[in-house]
Amino acid sequence: MTMDLLCTHIDQIRPVKPGTEGCEECLAAGDGWVHLRMCLSCGHVGCCDSSKNRHATRHYRSTEHPIAASYEPGEDWAWCYADQLMLDPA
Repeated sequence: MTMDLLCTHIDQIRPVKPGTEGCEECLAAGDGWVHLRMCLSCGHVGCCDSSKNRHATRHYRSTEHPIAASYEPGEDWAWCYADQLMLDPA
């Protein structure tokens, strides 16, 4: 995936693997989610902002890991929380 040149946080993307198959915090709490996002700095999987717990955004706020990719089958995009930019694949 090639990221938009306007994103100033591309250097924080790492080769990561997902830490869980679902939202880490929701799985621990026995809760559900709408869609999943994976942190491209550490591999944390969290639920999207359409989910009631918004764990992906909470992860960004607590760690400042700026970029999360969709962890949904067939989706190939990412979001930079810090720059508020959608990042499209090349």
